Amino acid sequence: MLYDIRLSIRHDYGVPSPNARTQVRLLPTDLPGRQIVRSRLLRVTPRPSERDDVLDFFGNVMTTLAFHRPIASVELGLRARVEVLEPPDSLDLSPDLKGLSAEAAAVRLLSAESPAHFIGASPRVAPDTEISAFAHALAAPGMTTTQIAEALSQALHDEMQFDPGATDVHTPPSVAFAARHGVCQDFSHIMIAGLRALGIPAGYVSGFLRTLPPPGKPRLAGADAMHAWVRVWCGSEVGWVEYDPTNACRAGTDHIAVAYGRDYGDVAPVKGVLRTAGPQVSEHSVDVEPLEASG
Repeated sequence: MLYDIRLSIRHDYGVPSPNARTQVRLLPTDLPGRQIVRSRLLRVTPRPSERDDVLDFFGNVMTTLAFHRPIASVELGLRARVEVLEPPDSLDLSPDLKGLSAEAAAVRLLSAESPAHFIGASPRVAPDTEISAFAHALAAPGMTTTQIAEALSQALHDEMQFDPGATDVHTPPSVAFAARHGVCQDFSHIMIAGLRALGIPAGYVSGFLRTLPPPGKPRLAGADAMHAWVRVWCGSEVGWVEYDPTNACRAGTDHIAVAYGRDYGDVAPVKGVLRTAGPQVSEHSVDVEPLEASG
C-alpha cells in the first residue's frame, strides 16, 4: 500500500526563546521487506541556525536543530510518500519461553537488532509487579513466544480503554495499567513491561496509522496522531514481529514505521531544551492518505 503522509507540529511560546536545541525523529526510512520510502521532506520554520541529519544507534533518522537567535514559535512540517509491503504469511516457528531464553543467550552481537538491548528495564519501562502478574497469568505452559505476544496484545486491548485524556507523555506504565485507561503509548509500554517480565525481548515503535480503514473494516483508534506499537523478538528463526495492542492486531500495511527503540524516550518525535516564560501552545495534526495498492 502506498501512502502520502502529511504532519504538522507547531509550538508557540509566550515569550521568545533566546536559543533552543531540538532533536526530531519524524523522517521514515527504508526497511528491507517492510517499507520503501519514495520521498520525504522535513521543513522547519523558522530556518534553524544549524541542522544535522544522522542515523542514531537504532537506525532512526535523527534531525538535530539549533536556533541561535530569539524565536517565538517553531513549526515542523513533514511530507512523505511511503510504500508499506504486505508481510509474508509464515508458520509459528517461535520457541517456548525456555527455548527463547537459550536462543537469546546464544546471540553474541550487540548491534541495534540484538535482543540484549530489549530484555531488561529501560528508562521509561521499569519492572512492575502488577503488570508482571498479568503477563504471567496469560503465559500457559507450552505456549510459543508468538502465542504469548498475541495473547498479551489481545488481553490489553480487552482490559484497557483508549482514553486520550487519561494520561500524558510522562505517565508511567504502572499508573496507566492500574487505571486501565490510556493511549497507544501506554498500551505499548505496558505490553513491553509484561513481555520483558517473561524474559521476552520487546521494544517500542513509533509511526503513523492509516487514517481511512479498508472497505468493511472498522476505523482504528489513534489514526489522527502519531501512533505507537510493539516489536517482539520471537526467536532466532522468526526474528522481530510487530504487534499493535491498542487495536489487538499485528502491525501490517496499515502501520508506517518511523523509529525503533527501547521505549518512548528513544523515539520521541520532538525533544530538546529552550529557555522561555509564559504560556506555551502546541498544535499537532496528521493526515495519512492511502493512494493505491503496491505491486
